[in-house]
Amino acid sequence: MNDCVLRLRGLTKRYGDFLAVDQLDLDVPRGCVLGFLGPNGAGKTTTIRMVLGIYEPSGGTIEVLGAASALDVRHRIGYLPEEKGLYKKMKARDLVAYFAELKGMTARDAKGRATELLDRYGLGEFKDRKCEAMSKGMGQKVQVLASIAHRPEFVILDEPFSGLDPVNQQVMEQVIADMSKDGATIIFSTHVMEHAERLCDRIAMVARGKKVFDGSLAQARAALPTRILIGTGAAQEVLRGVPGVANVESSRADGVYVVGLAPGASADGILGAFVRAGIEVRSFDKREPGLRELFFDRVGAKDAAEMLA
Repeated sequence: MNDCVLRLRGLTKRYGDFLAVDQLDLDVPRGCVLGFLGPNGAGKTTTIRMVLGIYEPSGGTIEVLGAASALDVRHRIGYLPEEKGLYKKMKARDLVAYFAELKGMTARDAKGRATELLDRYGLGEFKDRKCEAMSKGMGQKVQVLASIAHRPEFVILDEPFSGLDPVNQQVMEQVIADMSKDGATIIFSTHVMEHAERLCDRIAMVARGKKVFDGSLAQARAALPTRILIGTGAAQEVLRGVPGVANVESSRADGVYVVGLAPGASADGILGAFVRAGIEVRSFDKREPGLRELFFDRVGAKDAAEMLA
């Protein structure tokens, strides 16, 4: 059995002179949760639509669940598009059941599955309410449930957290976690790094159509050195001279600095070096780098700040 649910090689998409996706290679292992990360306009949605056969690639190859086209295995795939929309006159349970039937479930099984999902994720009392009478967040949850009602083994969610309030974002995270527990392979795209940090096994990060990182969450966290925040009255030049310090940046105007560690250095070792050098330390805080810091590093601070603003 192929251990990759999705395999992309040299995937490219051009719109005239504009290169939206540039030679993208990607393997998605079976059973993983992959965060497809990048700012708006990075090429995430274009890539997803090529994977699903909605857009024709300009170049490269796509293999989905062992098939050359997602259309050949579409009943095994669940998809939540970026543009959310519902049949407004349909009731919530009928809509979820309808999409399950389209993917091959019997009418009886589809209705039971719809009721099960709506009850599990807090919409049971609204199952007979028309979609037009539901809030935006409730409607989006209904659409998510409709996309997974047929128990797909491969699920693609395009910006599933967009437009959701914090409570419904938590529900969405639970939906993803439950699907993963049941063995599904999941890709979700987002430009909010915090969701990926909580949910993902692997990360694929893109910017301006190019892949800038691809690896496990542990590899992402290890890609940058640990940094420390130190409050001191000492000058930056003095801190730079301490063994194990790679760089020093001013964090605030009150004498708090961000100190980058040289390879092999540890936060505790740096603290000891400060003390031995007679440097006054008012505060000391160890900071593990996150996905946002990795993105800033791979894209460049100025461009990343503009794209994630």
